[in-house]
Amino acid sequence: MQQDYTSSSSESKSIFDKDSKYVMQTYGRQPVVLESGKGSLVYDIEGREYVDCVAGIAVNNIGHCHPYLTEAIKKQAEKLIHVSNLYYTEPQAELAEQLVNVTGMDRVFFCNSGTEAVEAAMKLARATTKKTDFIAVEHSFHGRTMGALSLTYKDIYRAPFKPLVQEEKFVPFNDAQAIADSITPNTAAVIVEPIQGEGGINVPSQDYLKEVRKICDENEVLLIFDEVQTGFGRTGTWFCKEYFGVEPDIMTMAKAIGGGFPMGAIAAREGVAFNRGEHAATFGGSPLACAAALASIDVIREENLIQRSKEMGEYFRGELSKLTTDGFVEVRGKGLMIGVQFDRKCADLVEHGRRNGVLLNCTSETVLRIAPPLVITKEQIDRVVSVLEQA
Repeated sequence: MQQDYTSSSSESKSIFDKDSKYVMQTYGRQPVVLESGKGSLVYDIEGREYVDCVAGIAVNNIGHCHPYLTEAIKKQAEKLIHVSNLYYTEPQAELAEQLVNVTGMDRVFFCNSGTEAVEAAMKLARATTKKTDFIAVEHSFHGRTMGALSLTYKDIYRAPFKPLVQEEKFVPFNDAQAIADSITPNTAAVIVEPIQGEGGINVPSQDYLKEVRKICDENEVLLIFDEVQTGFGRTGTWFCKEYFGVEPDIMTMAKAIGGGFPMGAIAAREGVAFNRGEHAATFGGSPLACAAALASIDVIREENLIQRSKEMGEYFRGELSKLTTDGFVEVRGKGLMIGVQFDRKCADLVEHGRRNGVLLNCTSETVLRIAPPLVITKEQIDRVVSVLEQA
């Protein structure tokens, strides 16, 4: 039966009205009330089905409401939800061990979000080097809190809140020499997304990060990888650093770490660590969040989702490359982190997708960012491509 995606019920309109009246209007929401989800599909309050190519912005890597995850959250919630970091808990210790294993780093610090992870990385870099400055790259996105905002490129985000933690210091992406030329005796660290997310799914040349690593080593500057969006199988490897064969000194994680449950963390190499009292987070590494993250990591392993991300990503990009949609330029990305570039603004494609049962996201005005759950099927991919072809 053909579903009508063009109308909203009185119940939906009531929710729109409540949001407008009671919630600070900081988001440009799509006019749809989502109610439930399973795998790569979500359902709105009218009962309509959508293929989800947003996944909570690269969060729901193992799919919506995975039964193993929901059971783990339920079991932990019945035992212990929160006690603070004044005490030890088994889930936190176990997750720390798991994260050290999958990242190849030495130690971790737990927080609650991606921007908190970047803030922690900035503090750790300053504490380690006793220097204050950072170099970031053009089209970067590292978060909206005051420190992370200093390293986020778009002036529309930064300008209303100046002065920030540091003065602007952005160099072109994929230009290692520009980083070398910008280092000063007071540079603490260089921060870069291995593949830029919000900036338009920009993939650097294969040697770029190796060159940056060498430059940082030669100048005794730390290298921070922001893997908030690229982590936990999104790009067809546990973390995108593996694709480029480069190890950072500090890396940030969040989004997919908890399978949809809010959480963040940083990991750092040996010799780079906070001392007692240098940083803290009341909710960081709570028993509930850690139980969710442990379950998510188990699912990624047991269902071989990293290889699936690689294979489905190759298939998805191959099918998208055949598009004849007006303004289509190219497809780029790794794994299931995909950008579809147009030579025009693509907000209308997001609306077209929603009206035809596909949830999409436009970033940098001209790029469709496609980041579905890693469990997406070929049939669902074909459905997405068909909808875009009809736009």
